[in-house]
Amino acid sequence: MSSATQEQKGFYGWWISAAAFFTFGLAVGIPYYGMGFYYDYYQKAFGWTRPEMTLGFPLAVVLTLWVGPTVMHRFSPRKLMMIGVALTALSFIGFSKMTGDLTFYYGMWTLYTVGYILSGPIPHQIIISQWFKKNRGKAMAATYLGVGVFGGLVVKFFATPITQATNFQNALFWTGIAVLLVIPIAFLVIKDKPFDVGQTPDGLPLTAGEVPQPPRAMSELLRQPAFWLLMVGSLCSIGSIGSINFHMKLVFKEQGFTDQKTLDAIFGNANLCILFSSIGGRIVMGYLADKFNKKYVMLVTYALVAATIPLLFLVTPANPEYVYLFAILFGFGMGADYMLIPLMAAEQFGVNTLARAMAIILPADTIGQTWFPYLVSHIRESSSSYGVALNIVFAMAALGAAAILLLPLHGKRDETLHVQEPGTAPAGR
Repeated sequence: MSSATQEQKGFYGWWISAAAFFTFGLAVGIPYYGMGFYYDYYQKAFGWTRPEMTLGFPLAVVLTLWVGPTVMHRFSPRKLMMIGVALTALSFIGFSKMTGDLTFYYGMWTLYTVGYILSGPIPHQIIISQWFKKNRGKAMAATYLGVGVFGGLVVKFFATPITQATNFQNALFWTGIAVLLVIPIAFLVIKDKPFDVGQTPDGLPLTAGEVPQPPRAMSELLRQPAFWLLMVGSLCSIGSIGSINFHMKLVFKEQGFTDQKTLDAIFGNANLCILFSSIGGRIVMGYLADKFNKKYVMLVTYALVAATIPLLFLVTPANPEYVYLFAILFGFGMGADYMLIPLMAAEQFGVNTLARAMAIILPADTIGQTWFPYLVSHIRESSSSYGVALNIVFAMAALGAAAILLLPLHGKRDETLHVQEPGTAPAGR
């Protein structure tokens, strides 16, 4: 029987990838990409300033930095996913009950952030990386498509119509209810590892004498320059993306889209284009990551993110069509950006060390993703426009690309140890 036949016959991994498409989209796409829609409503309802609104997420990240390194490598990713999404649901139900108390608002962000850590990228990355080796890029891309689809649809076809028919509090409440759909999917379909059901990565048989490579100690991981380059590079790039996602609607408002319905419409169109373009970025770059060296694929992606940020200045009421140019290019880079981090970490450090690596890298990335927008808020308040702030965001994105350029160049990483059979000669090198 050929290896291709063995891979396809009864392999459960693609069911895992399909289920993860929905769980990742619901757990991350809907709440994270939907939140930016509500900031101008918070301004109107509660009188909050930009720094007050954007402080919630970064403050919560600092308070929850311990969760990833302490918890993620110790427990079942599937079980953590179900617990995390329940916390996300509770946080959005809490957001829907706000009356203007910033302490309560920050508390709900803290609850959401714990839920995000437990149910978001890390458990999905670990599960997909365990199930796939040869096809890991394509499988990770398929999983991340869920974020693009659900995140792209949430504003235009969920948050906007509910808000316009009732109010923004109801839209927040039903967001919390919607994410709970993750629980039955994770419980009934997802398995942590192929070995749990008697299978192997990609459905291919292990070579005789081949055993999984043990995870690296945390101290060994922290001594590697590649670890710090990947962390700094991803922090800067994701921080720049987070700044755009958080402030995009407010930038549009400052550039002349002052009518509420027009503002909601152009933000919805931009968000939809960004998230659907991110699908193309994930598919293309996921395929290329399986064919070419991941460092170069990642470098091109990070450079694209940086290059598209200045295009945001072109979106004005006189030239609203530029929103599509910006959104399509920015979304393409953004989609591949997030997905390539675990692929690069698995290649650099091994799949069995991925949980430990990402338990540090993801909180660091989340610091960039949340504190950069907060910094942008202060720069905007002090300079009275977004010009200086967005130029700084562009510089940070460029710095992220430079860090990836400095990563060591690895080929396909062998994630197994080859144990010599008794009585056989060692293989030549």
